[in-house]
Amino acid sequence: MAKQQAKQSAAKKDAAQASAKKKRAAQEDLKSLSGIPRLKEKYRAEVAPQMQEKFGYKNVMEIPRLEKVVLNMGLGSEKDNPKGLENACEELALISGQKAIITKAKKSVANFKLREGMNVGAKVTLRGDRMYYFADKFMNIVLPRVRDFRGVSVKSFDGRGNYALGVKEQLIFPEINYDDVDKVRGMDIIFVTTAKSDEEAKELLSLLGMPFAQG
Repeated sequence: MAKQQAKQSAAKKDAAQASAKKKRAAQEDLKSLSGIPRLKEKYRAEVAPQMQEKFGYKNVMEIPRLEKVVLNMGLGSEKDNPKGLENACEELALISGQKAIITKAKKSVANFKLREGMNVGAKVTLRGDRMYYFADKFMNIVLPRVRDFRGVSVKSFDGRGNYALGVKEQLIFPEINYDDVDKVRGMDIIFVTTAKSDEEAKELLSLLGMPFAQG
């Protein structure tokens, strides 16, 4: 019995050390995301020309581009908890580098005990350089470090050139310290593009580095 407990304790310790090592590596990688956004440069130098060649755009203004990235964290059962809302906003700010805003219910829904104007979540909308910094970090640092990651789904486009995916926990982001988290929270991340079709949007995001699942 004692040997089994010792093995379990050692396994937990090894897992914690591996997690800490992975977190430190991710934080080191974040230091490379400074200066002019490299993803912005990549779009201008590589992605836009390849998109124009493949789809035959006659005007450079027609070439699809990433317009904004929206991070939305719903509160669910925490909507009546001011501290939970505060923590959600703080975590989104750490993850995105921008202050989060509180989202409110647009209408009342009795079945969900929801009243119009009630706080229901937190949101950040990223544009410009911050958008490129976040997209670069998310595609090249965050996603590859998710356990058993095999790529993101290709079925999450909305038919209008936008792509959305859900993240189960905020702990995958290197800015979040496990010891400071009061509750595991998920979020939706929407990549809004100027593409007019899902095919064009997928090609754009693929060229930027989005790791779509194969097959």
